[in-house]
Amino acid sequence: MSADTSSMSVPVVSQSRAAAGSIEVPSAVLGGPVNEGLLHEMVKSQLASRRAGTHMTKTKGLVSGGGKKPWKQKGTGRARAGSSRSPIWAGGGTIFGPQPRDYSYQLPKSARKAALRSVLAARHGEGKLVVVDALKLAEPKTKQMVECLKGLGIEGSALVVTASPDEGLSRASRNLAKVKVLPVLGLNVYDVLKHQTLIITRDALEQLSARLTGEAA
Repeated sequence: MSADTSSMSVPVVSQSRAAAGSIEVPSAVLGGPVNEGLLHEMVKSQLASRRAGTHMTKTKGLVSGGGKKPWKQKGTGRARAGSSRSPIWAGGGTIFGPQPRDYSYQLPKSARKAALRSVLAARHGEGKLVVVDALKLAEPKTKQMVECLKGLGIEGSALVVTASPDEGLSRASRNLAKVKVLPVLGLNVYDVLKHQTLIITRDALEQLSARLTGEAA
């Protein structure tokens, strides 16, 4: 079956929400369908990778003490006991308790790409994808970021995606609990779903489209 080479036109706006042309994006990137099951698996994978996995209980061999046999093996009428740190004794070790482990796992690369395409299609279908020609602040100040979002007509939480790391935007949004700035290489399903609106620059969308359609690594 031949690959889908069709494209769709997405409007581009300026920082003041004025029309600034459009951008052609492959239909495979924003055209859907939205695979909710795959999105669920992707979020589970991301959250599992963030778990610390540092929980630990002490086994019989790790509990201090218990080196001396409590009583002799025979002749007391009591059950045999080799250590006062046995799991069946108070103060003893724990049987099959949690130990430090790595919870992380990854879905196949093709599934990760498909999940990202799916979540982008979902935001586009909801009208919550805003493509901006460029994002520039006069100063890396929180007030400037608030005014920028107000100019774009953004209410609620927002994820801002830029073509490359932008220290100014990151600093300006640091004190805004509902705003996060990411470079396009760090874009992920969990953060897109966590924020109501996805704001992406034209350059970032071009890079993302190339990556998700296999035109770039």
